[in-house]
Amino acid sequence: MGEAKTLRVVIVDDEAPARSRLRELLADCAGEIAITVAGEAASGPEAIELLAATPADVVLLDVRMPEMDGIARAARTHLCAQERGKVHLIPVKDVVYLKAELKYVTVRTAAREYLIEEALTKLEEEFGERFVRAHRNCLVARAAVRGFERTMQEGEAHWEVLLEGVDERIAVSRRQQHIVRELGKSGRTSG
Repeated sequence: MGEAKTLRVVIVDDEAPARSRLRELLADCAGEIAITVAGEAASGPEAIELLAATPADVVLLDVRMPEMDGIARAARTHLCAQERGKVHLIPVKDVVYLKAELKYVTVRTAAREYLIEEALTKLEEEFGERFVRAHRNCLVARAAVRGFERTMQEGEAHWEVLLEGVDERIAVSRRQQHIVRELGKSGRTSG
């Protein structure tokens, strides 16, 4: 029987006591599995630099850190929502719309809603190819747009976005009405 491989672990947390506690927990596991702490970092950028030079099998990282959080912004595929002591990772491909409400953004999937603490403008910068702005406070997923419908509100005609997977409709502001023409060219308009 071959010798067990040592598991190389990198710890990333902006708080020194948290890094220390993780080292203690890993030391407690050392009797059952061969573990070595290959390095520590106090920030996302520091972790990226460390990992470029130090091979690791496992990275234990804080989800919330200044500068760059544990869910990396570059090539990010999931959004992170904290709820009742749990962290939910929401695949960006499953998001139907993002709607700003006060200091939170509602992330709507076909299954449910989540609240995240991120700026809608930052999300638009990061995921602009995947989403289109329908209103100053709402981005809709291009892939989720199934059409548009003209409705009357207070005697005026307005466009609404019809979305896949949800019954809700998103109002299109006057400033953003160009999306009806742009996305409508792909045969998605109605009404």
